[in-house]
Amino acid sequence: MIYIVLALKAEAQAFVDRYRLSKKVIENITIFFNNEIVVFVSGIGVENILRCCDILENSYELKKEDIFINIGICGANTQYKIGDFLDIGKIQYRDKLYTIDNSKELIICVDKEIFDDIYTVVDMESYGFYSRLKRFDNLYIFKVVSDNFEPKTVTKDKTKNLIFCNIETMIKKVKDDR
Repeated sequence: MIYIVLALKAEAQAFVDRYRLSKKVIENITIFFNNEIVVFVSGIGVENILRCCDILENSYELKKEDIFINIGICGANTQYKIGDFLDIGKIQYRDKLYTIDNSKELIICVDKEIFDDIYTVVDMESYGFYSRLKRFDNLYIFKVVSDNFEPKTVTKDKTKNLIFCNIETMIKKVKDDR
Protein backbone atom coordinates (compact mmCIF):
# COMPACT_ATOMS: atom_id res chain seq x y z
CA MET A 1 0.00 0.00 0.00
CA ILE A 2 1.10 3.57 -0.64
CA TYR A 3 0.29 5.97 2.20
CA ILE A 4 0.51 9.66 1.29
CA VAL A 5 0.34 12.36 3.93
CA LEU A 6 -0.12 15.96 2.88
CA ALA A 7 -1.27 19.15 4.53
CA LEU A 8 -3.86 20.64 2.21
CA LYS A 9 -7.08 19.43 0.63
CA ALA A 10 -6.02 21.14 -2.61
CA GLU A 11 -2.91 18.92 -2.66
CA ALA A 12 -5.09 15.85 -2.07
CA GLN A 13 -7.54 16.86 -4.79
CA ALA A 14 -4.84 16.21 -7.40
CA PHE A 15 -4.72 12.55 -6.28
CA VAL A 16 -8.51 12.31 -6.01
CA ASP A 17 -8.83 13.49 -9.62
CA ARG A 18 -6.00 11.30 -10.94
CA TYR A 19 -6.95 8.06 -9.15
CA ARG A 20 -10.71 8.54 -8.53
CA LEU A 21 -10.37 8.04 -4.80
CA SER A 22 -13.19 7.51 -2.32
CA LYS A 23 -13.49 9.55 0.87
CA LYS A 24 -13.86 8.83 4.58
CA VAL A 25 -13.10 10.64 7.83
CA ILE A 26 -11.32 9.21 10.89
CA GLU A 27 -11.05 11.43 13.98
CA ASN A 28 -11.58 14.61 11.92
CA ILE A 29 -8.85 13.63 9.43
CA THR A 30 -10.04 13.43 5.81
CA ILE A 31 -8.79 10.34 4.02
CA PHE A 32 -9.06 9.52 0.31
CA PHE A 33 -8.40 5.95 -0.80
CA ASN A 34 -8.61 3.08 -3.24
CA ASN A 35 -7.09 -0.42 -3.19
CA GLU A 36 -3.52 0.88 -3.73
CA ILE A 37 -3.31 4.42 -2.31
CA VAL A 38 -4.44 6.07 0.94
CA VAL A 39 -4.15 9.87 1.10
CA PHE A 40 -4.36 11.67 4.45
CA VAL A 41 -5.02 15.42 4.75
CA SER A 42 -3.29 16.52 7.96
CA GLY A 43 -3.66 20.28 8.02
CA ILE A 44 -0.74 22.70 8.14
CA GLY A 45 2.13 22.35 10.61
CA VAL A 46 4.22 19.81 12.47
CA GLU A 47 1.66 19.18 15.23
CA ASN A 48 -1.11 18.44 12.72
CA ILE A 49 1.00 16.03 10.72
CA LEU A 50 2.18 14.27 13.89
CA ARG A 51 -1.46 13.70 14.91
CA CYS A 52 -2.30 12.55 11.39
CA CYS A 53 0.58 10.05 11.32
CA ASP A 54 -0.63 8.69 14.68
CA ILE A 55 -4.07 8.12 13.16
CA LEU A 56 -2.47 6.46 10.12
CA GLU A 57 -0.50 4.07 12.36
CA ASN A 58 -3.49 3.29 14.60
CA SER A 59 -6.03 2.84 11.80
CA TYR A 60 -4.15 0.61 9.34
CA GLU A 61 -2.26 -2.66 9.58
CA LEU A 62 1.08 -1.43 8.25
CA LYS A 63 3.53 -3.76 6.53
CA LYS A 64 7.27 -3.63 5.92
CA GLU A 65 6.77 -3.24 2.17
CA ASP A 66 4.35 -0.30 2.52
CA ILE A 67 5.43 3.05 1.11
CA PHE A 68 5.06 6.31 3.05
CA ILE A 69 5.23 9.64 1.20
CA ASN A 70 4.91 13.21 2.41
CA ILE A 71 3.92 15.35 -0.56
CA GLY A 72 3.27 19.06 -0.64
CA ILE A 73 4.09 22.50 -1.81
CA CYS A 74 7.03 24.50 -0.49
CA GLY A 75 8.52 27.95 -0.64
CA ALA A 76 11.97 28.41 -2.15
CA ASN A 77 14.43 31.09 -3.11
CA THR A 78 14.72 32.29 -6.71
CA GLN A 79 17.27 29.63 -7.69
CA TYR A 80 14.14 27.45 -7.96
CA LYS A 81 11.30 27.99 -10.41
CA ILE A 82 7.64 27.64 -9.56
CA GLY A 83 6.75 24.02 -10.29
CA ASP A 84 10.22 22.57 -9.64
CA PHE A 85 10.02 19.05 -8.21
CA LEU A 86 12.21 18.38 -5.15
CA ASP A 87 13.18 14.98 -3.75
CA ILE A 88 13.95 15.75 -0.09
CA GLY A 89 16.61 13.79 1.78
CA LYS A 90 17.59 16.13 4.60
CA ILE A 91 15.42 18.11 7.00
CA GLN A 92 16.55 20.89 9.29
CA TYR A 93 14.17 21.65 12.14
CA ARG A 94 14.95 23.93 15.06
CA ASP A 95 18.69 23.88 14.29
CA LYS A 96 18.94 20.07 14.13
CA LEU A 97 19.64 18.15 10.92
CA TYR A 98 17.85 14.87 10.14
CA THR A 99 19.00 12.75 7.21
CA ILE A 100 17.11 10.26 5.08
CA ASP A 101 19.46 10.36 2.07
CA ASN A 102 22.43 12.72 2.00
CA SER A 103 22.43 12.90 -1.81
CA LYS A 104 19.01 14.55 -1.94
CA GLU A 105 17.71 18.08 -1.28
CA LEU A 106 17.70 19.86 2.08
CA ILE A 107 14.49 21.44 3.34
CA ILE A 108 14.08 23.70 6.35
CA CYS A 109 10.92 22.89 8.30
CA VAL A 110 9.50 26.05 9.86
CA ASP A 111 6.64 26.83 12.22
CA LYS A 112 5.23 29.83 10.34
CA GLU A 113 5.07 31.21 6.82
CA ILE A 114 8.32 32.73 5.55
CA PHE A 115 8.23 35.96 3.54
CA ASP A 116 11.97 36.70 3.38
CA ASP A 117 14.63 35.04 1.25
CA ILE A 118 16.60 33.77 4.27
CA TYR A 119 16.40 30.03 3.48
CA THR A 120 16.77 27.96 0.34
CA VAL A 121 13.66 25.71 0.62
CA VAL A 122 11.01 25.63 3.37
CA ASP A 123 7.88 23.77 4.35
CA MET A 124 5.88 23.33 7.54
CA GLU A 125 5.32 19.54 7.79
CA SER A 126 8.37 17.51 6.71
CA TYR A 127 9.89 17.14 10.18
CA GLY A 128 6.66 15.85 11.73
CA PHE A 129 6.24 13.25 8.99
CA TYR A 130 9.86 12.13 9.24
CA SER A 131 10.00 12.03 13.03
CA ARG A 132 6.87 9.89 13.32
CA LEU A 133 7.53 7.44 10.44
CA LYS A 134 11.35 7.28 10.18
CA ARG A 135 11.45 3.65 11.31
CA PHE A 136 9.94 2.58 7.97
CA ASP A 137 12.32 1.75 5.11
CA ASN A 138 10.21 3.12 2.27
CA LEU A 139 9.98 6.75 3.35
CA TYR A 140 9.89 9.63 0.84
CA ILE A 141 9.38 13.37 0.97
CA PHE A 142 8.50 15.12 -2.29
CA LYS A 143 7.86 18.85 -2.56
CA VAL A 144 6.87 21.14 -5.41
CA VAL A 145 7.92 24.79 -5.35
CA SER A 146 4.79 26.95 -5.11
CA ASP A 147 6.32 30.36 -4.51
CA ASN A 148 9.53 32.30 -3.99
CA PHE A 149 8.73 33.34 -0.40
CA GLU A 150 5.45 34.93 -1.44
CA PRO A 151 2.98 32.55 0.23
CA LYS A 152 0.07 34.93 -0.29
CA THR A 153 0.32 34.25 -4.07
CA VAL A 154 -0.53 30.55 -3.61
CA THR A 155 -4.12 29.60 -4.45
CA LYS A 156 -6.05 26.33 -4.13
CA ASP A 157 -6.15 25.88 -7.91
CA LYS A 158 -2.45 26.62 -8.30
CA THR A 159 -1.64 24.15 -5.51
CA LYS A 160 -3.75 21.39 -7.04
CA ASN A 161 -2.24 21.95 -10.50
CA LEU A 162 1.35 21.97 -9.21
CA ILE A 163 0.84 18.64 -7.45
CA PHE A 164 -1.17 17.14 -10.34
CA CYS A 165 1.58 17.97 -12.84
CA ASN A 166 4.12 16.10 -10.70
CA ILE A 167 2.18 12.97 -9.69
CA GLU A 168 3.74 10.79 -12.39
CA THR A 169 7.26 11.96 -11.44
CA MET A 170 6.58 11.12 -7.80
CA ILE A 171 5.19 7.65 -8.48
CA LYS A 172 8.00 6.89 -10.95
CA LYS A 173 10.64 7.88 -8.35
CA VAL A 174 9.12 5.48 -5.83
CA LYS A 175 8.88 2.63 -8.35
CA ASP A 176 12.43 3.20 -9.63
CA ASP A 177 13.71 3.01 -6.05
CA ARG A 178 12.22 -0.45 -5.46
